[in-house]
Amino acid sequence: MKINFEHSTKLRVRYGETDQMGYCYYGNYAQYFEVGRVEAMRELGMTYKSLEERGIMLPVLHFEVYYKAPAIYDDELTITTKISELEGTRLSFDYTIVNENDKLISTAKTTLVFVNKDSMRPTPPPNDFINLISQHEIE
Repeated sequence: MKINFEHSTKLRVRYGETDQMGYCYYGNYAQYFEVGRVEAMRELGMTYKSLEERGIMLPVLHFEVYYKAPAIYDDELTITTKISELEGTRLSFDYTIVNENDKLISTAKTTLVFVNKDSMRPTPPPNDFINLISQHEIE
């Protein structure tokens, strides 16, 4: 199912996230995308915590990132997260990060898999999640 759900959240590059040049360390971007993903899911109406309480985890299966320009210490970043597809047990996200000057900093994609917490085997998404996400299905 193709999805068109988008949410934006802001965060600021902290000093401890930078190198000696004041550039944001590339490894921090995965955490930034996670912040965007968690907040998008919350905005959709389903939290990671509520899934975990029901014995469902969402580990990352695939992650790709493109660095377009450096984020700098104290930049305010806008992370836009789009839930783009639900196919079986796989949930796909697309991301962009821009700074306060609307300069493109990074783009990324992730695919996560719904898994049973006990067996760590793929499991279908819960029906209430499917109901929430299907409201944003592209026909």
